[in-house]
Amino acid sequence: MPGADLYELLGVSRGATADDIKKAYRRLARQLHPDANGGDASAEQRFKEVTRAYEVLRDPDRRRRYDMFGDDGAGAGGAGGAGGDPFAGSGLGDIFDAFFGGASPFGGGGARRRGPAGPPRGADLEVVVDVDFEEAVFGVEKDVDVRAPVGCDTCQGTGARPGTSSSVCPDCQGAGEIRRVRQSILGQMVTAGPCARCGATGEVVLSPCPDCRGEGRVSGRRTYTVTVPPGVDNGSTLRLTGRGAAGPRGGGMGDVYVHIRVGTHHRFERHGYDLVEELHVPVTQAALGAELDYDTLDGRESLVVPPGTQTGRVFRLRGRGVPRLEGGGRGDLLVRVAVDTPTELGPEEEELLRRLAETRGDHVAPHEPGLFSRIRSAFK
Repeated sequence: MPGADLYELLGVSRGATADDIKKAYRRLARQLHPDANGGDASAEQRFKEVTRAYEVLRDPDRRRRYDMFGDDGAGAGGAGGAGGDPFAGSGLGDIFDAFFGGASPFGGGGARRRGPAGPPRGADLEVVVDVDFEEAVFGVEKDVDVRAPVGCDTCQGTGARPGTSSSVCPDCQGAGEIRRVRQSILGQMVTAGPCARCGATGEVVLSPCPDCRGEGRVSGRRTYTVTVPPGVDNGSTLRLTGRGAAGPRGGGMGDVYVHIRVGTHHRFERHGYDLVEELHVPVTQAALGAELDYDTLDGRESLVVPPGTQTGRVFRLRGRGVPRLEGGGRGDLLVRVAVDTPTELGPEEEELLRRLAETRGDHVAPHEPGLFSRIRSAFK
């Protein structure tokens, strides 16, 4: 009925509001939808006509042109798609995709339908690798053993006995999902969910492989070489993409996450990209100064302790710390001085220190006699 009045088709007046037009159309759509009329051809034709009328009148520009010039001005072709989905092209398909698995709740061939999901991806795996302190600073290569499902060589990962192949799932007919229609106050509602029989793959194995029993994978062990970059810290994680468990029946490989555990050092502590050590020097070197042979992670270097060095003074050796992972050089080595005061002095050492104190005018404790002298004094 190309010449039929669009307002009459929807049963509304020419002054109807957009809300009136929408309500009228929804009422007619529930009554005339093909799924609600058992395939009645006349109802289907009527449904297409009211859908076309709605598509024209719901758009302000097209409605204005229709009011002025009739069908020629509206430029309205058949709306709603091949199956007459009243919401095809209206921007609501994304909503139906989220709530109804891609199907319009009013059914119809215009509803989008997802294809089979295919075999699922394999699981991700986690391993821990121990590295020494210096290996973490300068980088190292480590071998990692991984025990996980691998593709079956007998069936090449298909899960089917050699010489056979998988078949279309009889429950979902290869769609990977099961659609169910139920009646509601709004009419017929269509919901969709993954097919339980084939696991949403759309295929089933009728003749399983004898080695993997239709899984397409068997237990295996593999060794990978992990490159630990210079500067890695304790608790860092590296990812080996596609090295994890094989998915069932040809599914993709998971990943391997390698957690780094760094050992401690007998001298240095790590603070970010800097290294810190507390260096103990005798009071004589701190007072008079000294040039020391100092071992860094890069080798032996000369460290000058100037006269009068106090406890807590920090010497910075630039570029002798940890390499920065993001690039840009290395951190520094911070040497914090701790001046050691002698605790056991011989007679000559004590005499020298008392003479020094006398020269400097420093008040010191009197000389304490030895143990045997104190014992003899006690018996006098």
